[in-house]
Amino acid sequence: MASKIASTKSVKNQTALLAAGHWLMLSVAINVGFLLKLIHDGNLRIDWYGLHNGQDNGGHLSSYAAEPKPDGQIQNKYINLDHGDPTMYQSYWKQMGDRTDVVISGWQSVSYFSDTKTVCWFLEPGFANAVTRLHKLVGNAETGNRHIVVGTGSTQLFQAVLYALCPYDAPEPMSIVSAAPFYSSYPLITDCLKSGLYKWRGEVDDFNKEAPYIELVTSPNNPDGSIREAVFNGSGQILVHDVAYYWPQYTPISSRADHDIMLFTLSKSTGHAGMRLGWALVKDEAIAKKMVKFIEISSIGVSKDSQVRAAKILDVINDSYEDSKTSNESKRFFDYAREEMAKRWSQLREVVNKGQAFSLPTLPVGECNFSHHTFATQPAFAWLKCEQVDDCESFLKQHKILTRGGVHFGSSEKYVRASLIGHEEDYNEFIRRLSLINSVESP
Repeated sequence: MASKIASTKSVKNQTALLAAGHWLMLSVAINVGFLLKLIHDGNLRIDWYGLHNGQDNGGHLSSYAAEPKPDGQIQNKYINLDHGDPTMYQSYWKQMGDRTDVVISGWQSVSYFSDTKTVCWFLEPGFANAVTRLHKLVGNAETGNRHIVVGTGSTQLFQAVLYALCPYDAPEPMSIVSAAPFYSSYPLITDCLKSGLYKWRGEVDDFNKEAPYIELVTSPNNPDGSIREAVFNGSGQILVHDVAYYWPQYTPISSRADHDIMLFTLSKSTGHAGMRLGWALVKDEAIAKKMVKFIEISSIGVSKDSQVRAAKILDVINDSYEDSKTSNESKRFFDYAREEMAKRWSQLREVVNKGQAFSLPTLPVGECNFSHHTFATQPAFAWLKCEQVDDCESFLKQHKILTRGGVHFGSSEKYVRASLIGHEEDYNEFIRRLSLINSVESP
């Protein structure tokens, strides 16, 4: 009888221990889940870096809004300046709060069509109005007597232009050329489909063919920021102007661009690369219709949701300059962007000029008709030359700085293109590393 009682007590004790264990495990799971949610939501950050380096923080967790990583945390990682990802602009748009918010109902964007009365039938009227209004405000492009063709970024528009300009019955592909250094994606986009309509021929100075050809004029130029005009003015020449960087944060606006075909992109004007939107201003209706046909065939139009969001953002910019009630509420977009680019270029030139390891091109100075400030062109990219090594891209990679080598732009290996429009902490680390390299490499 006593053994049965003991056995019963033992079972009860084991059951109690198991129950306690289960509650303990459940409690741990709940608390870990809660901690992970705080970290994910940005309300909790653990100072692992401080703990690792023996800094005394009392062993506590710091509970506050997520902040940029301290410089020490990125000193040993690769800084990727290869792509022109415009994350510099993110901080500005965060400060704008809900001013750029839009609500898109479930019944919207059901139809393929936006406005069948226009040449570009998938162009949202609100986006078209916002684009026209912005160009009028900034004064960087003529919009009168032109057709707006919207595309999935300027990349699709570039392909659409080639499709529209090249005859189907030509005995050989149309030649596509540009002055070096040229945008590195031009050759890749041109030849990726092995089209029989057109073919990349490279540097315009090396091109002496009498047959018709298309010259791509990028101004301000990517990668070196120079202000460009057409190299030749032959009878068989067709010009396409890529003016993605002709905005007042990058260069003084001296006049309204007035060309037959002009390509713009949202990614470099406002920083919203993820919306994948660009637009072309086209004089000739027949060319605009062919461009629309290409986009119709390749993607059956362009996202309406992206156009609605973009229209809201452009209207917020327009309103901030045109409406006296909102103009003083916060720093206006182009003012912020111009000042940020000026700061970054000033820091970069100061570091480069302290040694002999690197050099930068001299860029033109002018008065901006929009901001009424006089300043030098301050491109989104630095066209950096290594003065003491032949392969600049590989040299910088040894210092964990990823750039794009000059050979991709039809130029020398001594040059690289480095993006200046990324996150502030990455840019600051780039400046720090250049300064260290300069101090070691210079005599």
